Amino acid sequence: MRFWIFALLLTGCSRPPGPAPLQIWAHEGREVERQTLTRQLERFQREHPGPSVQLTFLPEGSYNSQVQAAALAEQLPDVLEFDGPLLYRYAWQGCLQPLDSLITGSTRTNLLPSLERQGTFRGHLYSVGVFDSGLALYGRKSLLARVGARLPNGPEEAWSVAEFSRILKDLSREDQDGQVLDLKLNYQGEWFTYAFSPALASAGTDLNHLGSPAANRVLAHFQGWQKHGLVDPDLDDAAFLEGRVALSWVGHWEYVRYAKRWGSDLCLIPLPDFGQGSRSGQGSWNWAVTTSCRQGGRASEFLEFLLEDRQVLEMTAGNGAVPGTLSAIAQSPLYREDGPLRLFSIQLTQGWCEPRPATPAYPFLTSVFQQAMQDILHGASVSRVLTVAAQDIRQDDLDNQGYR
Repeated sequence: MRFWIFALLLTGCSRPPGPAPLQIWAHEGREVERQTLTRQLERFQREHPGPSVQLTFLPEGSYNSQVQAAALAEQLPDVLEFDGPLLYRYAWQGCLQPLDSLITGSTRTNLLPSLERQGTFRGHLYSVGVFDSGLALYGRKSLLARVGARLPNGPEEAWSVAEFSRILKDLSREDQDGQVLDLKLNYQGEWFTYAFSPALASAGTDLNHLGSPAANRVLAHFQGWQKHGLVDPDLDDAAFLEGRVALSWVGHWEYVRYAKRWGSDLCLIPLPDFGQGSRSGQGSWNWAVTTSCRQGGRASEFLEFLLEDRQVLEMTAGNGAVPGTLSAIAQSPLYREDGPLRLFSIQLTQGWCEPRPATPAYPFLTSVFQQAMQDILHGASVSRVLTVAAQDIRQDDLDNQGYR
């Protein structure tokens, strides 16, 4: 999973037909991801003779701004990688081709339902992903047993928010400084939306209804945990590793560090139920074909190749993410039926997850929610903050004529 902050939004999304090579842009990401993708492209060239493939890596920190600049200059590549929530703005502005005729039915059926949902905008599939992401609570079995907390067997048995709050207080009484929950507040950018907007969905609301009573109740819980000293600020990103907290609200990417530190004492717990069932965040970097592409057949061939089991398993073995296809999950030591991270795949395949809102307004929505969360966690009035946020969102919708 990657987190970003939006710069200026795209205003142009086409370029003249490109040269013969299939141009592909990807984010630099982690070294293991770059090495894997480079190796896979070399394999693709050997196994699928045809026009050459030209891969360009762009720095992750400035990736979106460089894509925007390329769109303005009408120099977009043929195939583009980008973080999931960017899809809706790009598709709305006409930068992307629907993949309905470029991806085979069998490949689409094999995609995780969560990835198909993330990649669909106004009835058309625009993107596919090699991997997905997930959220949960990592916990210490020994500490939870000490306060008599039950361990849910799956999302359907998730702690209610009242039970969760009670467990936090019980843990706090056994803790030296009382801080027992890590919310990864050291993370920046879109983390707040990815991590905490699923709680809104769990209560039956969303980012478009921040002024609702349900949203007020949800964010009042977060403020209460913070106000009562239950949350570790985790400035050093080591609260759970050092044993300062019993629970860490974070994603799949922390498993390797946490498992190495706590071994069999580590457990994975679904996020609390705020009223209408536990919900996890989901979504990650994905692939699309731009409207600039004049080599649809070659682009289709490339995307189909990336979604083969071998390629999916090779990439996710390196970055630890959830494999993006059902057949690859069945072969994954971590995510298959008997794997230690099975909870993540259950959430993604059985509907216990919530993508970012499928709207071109998402860049604005996420910036408003990030600021609201920060203000609320610093003690501002929940109702006042959310009223202002809801007004800002309505005004943005009016200013953009409903993003028709």
